[in-house]
Amino acid sequence: MTITLTSRPRRNRVSESIRSLVRENHLKVSDLIMPLFIIDGTNKQQPVESMPGISRFSSDLIVQECETLHQLGVPAVVLFPALEDSVKDARASESANDNGLYQRTIAAIKASVPEMTVMTDVAMDPYSSDGHDGYVDKNGVIDNDITLPILAEMSVSQARAGADIIAPSDMMDGRVGFIRNALDEAGYTHVGILAYSAKYASAYYGPFRDALDSAPKHGDKKTYQMDPANVKEAIRETLLDIDEGADMVMVKPGLPYLDVVRAVSEVSEVPVAVYNVSGEYAMIKAASLNGWIDYKKVVLETMLGFKRAGASMILTYHAKEVARWLNG
Repeated sequence: MTITLTSRPRRNRVSESIRSLVRENHLKVSDLIMPLFIIDGTNKQQPVESMPGISRFSSDLIVQECETLHQLGVPAVVLFPALEDSVKDARASESANDNGLYQRTIAAIKASVPEMTVMTDVAMDPYSSDGHDGYVDKNGVIDNDITLPILAEMSVSQARAGADIIAPSDMMDGRVGFIRNALDEAGYTHVGILAYSAKYASAYYGPFRDALDSAPKHGDKKTYQMDPANVKEAIRETLLDIDEGADMVMVKPGLPYLDVVRAVSEVSEVPVAVYNVSGEYAMIKAASLNGWIDYKKVVLETMLGFKRAGASMILTYHAKEVARWLNG
């Protein structure tokens, strides 16, 4: 029996060498950004129970982590502080302390590994006694406009410490433009902004809030983080942030929002990042520890999925492991 086919796509899958020639998307170490959790003290490492393999580090050990990541070729880190309640207040005053833990850590990294790009988180929640990303007024409402100068002051303090890229994650209206103006007026025109443009009110953040003890003390974040049902809103937010001066934009979380990554990447004139968040990491880790999946293969497939969706860079807790695998 003779079968005549006009097209045989399998010919492009015959061998690994052919598959590599026609491969449409590629994952590189230079695509990766490693989130790191900072705690006060010296030579301290505290494992995050809900994120096996991830720890909070004191500044000296954070520097060592950055040295290792740099040697592996990971180009950037993003920092998150886990602070004691004693330094938190309603206006997140500690966030603008030039001698604070966060600023000292930025400076230490840049002194030791100047080539490492340091991205900094801008939101009130790690420093706020209320646990919200914005200022909470006497009626329990998140006041957008009172929050903006607080975020701006925080951003300038981080830039003064040596931050390369400011990453506002608060989702307040107008904050990118407000921060850009503040940075420029302070002389930090060279400092970039990675805007959390489409940050959703997600259930996938649980382990992160465990790591930082930053859950809201009351209410939730649905009045400022996005409704998971919306895609067009993400495009609107992205375009607004670009108009206000964002150098890069981000979608967070990652895996449940690959359609949003695709939609944003199709309209964005600036690079698009995706945050492979703590809950996504924890689920893959838990499944692998139970022997249900091949950890390395699933992680690499996940990273490639982000690239295929249109992401230029990936914030992921798997970054160090992926870098080692890719370096072979």
